[in-house]
Amino acid sequence: MSNTVECSTFAVESGEAMANSKTATLTFRIDPSLKEALRVAAHAEHRSIANMIEVLIRGYCEQRGIAIPDSETENKSGERS
Repeated sequence: MSNTVECSTFAVESGEAMANSKTATLTFRIDPSLKEALRVAAHAEHRSIANMIEVLIRGYCEQRGIAIPDSETENKSGERS
């Protein structure tokens, strides 16, 4: 069993990398040892901590068949349609 997770937050379309353009702020508390493990993982992947969290969430959702709505489906009030 491997503990390696390979993910990407970029979609490739016609040879160009496309990243999400809109972001939201998420604030939460986490055990310091988990934060350190996250920092080490992010460093190993040459990612920011925020980007590493996004990669992990996307991987989790993909593994469990949870759809992630496109930012374009968000209406003007900020709610998803």
